[in-house]
Amino acid sequence: MDFAFTAEDQDFRNEVRGFIREHWGLGDTVGGIAAESPEDFARGREFARRLNDRGWFTLAWPKEYGGLGASHIRQLIFNEECAYHGAPTGGGSVGFVGPAIMVHGSEEQKRRFLPPIAHAEVSWCEGFSEPGSGSDLASLQTRAVADGDDYVINGQKIWTSGAHHADWIILLTRTDPEAPKHRGISCFLVDMKSPGISVQPIMQMHNRPGFNQTFFDNVRVPRSHMLGEENRGWYVAATTLDFERSGVGRFASGQRNLDELTEFCRGTSIGGIRVIERPGVREKLAELQIEHAVGRCLAYRVAWMQGAGKIPNYEASVSKMFGTELAQRLARAGVNIMGLYGMLFEGSKWATLEAKMQTLYLSSLSFTIGAGTSEIQRNIIATRGLGLPRG
Repeated sequence: MDFAFTAEDQDFRNEVRGFIREHWGLGDTVGGIAAESPEDFARGREFARRLNDRGWFTLAWPKEYGGLGASHIRQLIFNEECAYHGAPTGGGSVGFVGPAIMVHGSEEQKRRFLPPIAHAEVSWCEGFSEPGSGSDLASLQTRAVADGDDYVINGQKIWTSGAHHADWIILLTRTDPEAPKHRGISCFLVDMKSPGISVQPIMQMHNRPGFNQTFFDNVRVPRSHMLGEENRGWYVAATTLDFERSGVGRFASGQRNLDELTEFCRGTSIGGIRVIERPGVREKLAELQIEHAVGRCLAYRVAWMQGAGKIPNYEASVSKMFGTELAQRLARAGVNIMGLYGMLFEGSKWATLEAKMQTLYLSSLSFTIGAGTSEIQRNIIATRGLGLPRG
């Protein structure tokens, strides 16, 4: 078995890298944390339009939906390079909302919703979690009640990443409160400009927004915007989450942070001793390099399975869990290696690496919660991967 990329794939990687350097630069994201100001969002959308002009924004989408029909390996290479250099890739809109519409949408929905995503004209967010329904997502209580040609939605979502910028939301609701909890859920595609929707940003420990609370007060949504069958929205959610958990970006952005930490250790002296020469530093950096290499292989496996027509399920959970927990291990190692410098906030004149390690340390707690907690991922791996019994 040949584990190497083909010469054509390597040429494509170099082409993508050159494009990113020309139109984006080295970027300024930290460990996968996107900048959140309106100016940064506008810059990201302009870069997305440039990608669309090149045909790369929806690289692996089928041609009939506005993509190039490229292989999943090409998409992986593209995502890896963008994540390493901090360049946006279309996020959830391209990565899991669009694919979920392809799998579960009607022909009318595909014609309506996929072209604007493919042309970088709209952004989407995901309305799944609620204040009382996180890991036990199927216990959600946001209600959608049929009323003529519409459904009327009332409820609250939380941790809706990017809702303060999003044009649309893929939303899970309860349509049959009498049914077993997994069977009474329906999924809707909802315009964020609909009357009755309000968004409240949540400031995080690292002093950046990104997560939000989203409220729905008698929001009317056409029946034609239900994605999939009524009361079978749980299967739409499962498809969406499988796409969301399978990315290589976690390891690429982590590798960028690790490379910068390594250069800091090589070129910086504290107390007259180069950081790289302090006890245990070389060993820790080597350990983290090995773990990131392992993580890339896990993500490559997911892409290979998708390219072979297989459906990665527990494999995506392995990649997601390992990648998010590795980000925490990297952050802990970074702030400890940097000592007092590792505790300085962004903007301090004494902060090194633009306070990336400190920012990553504070933000990485959320990584093992979003898109399914590590506990949920372990349950999936145990039951679907290892065949262990429940409970």
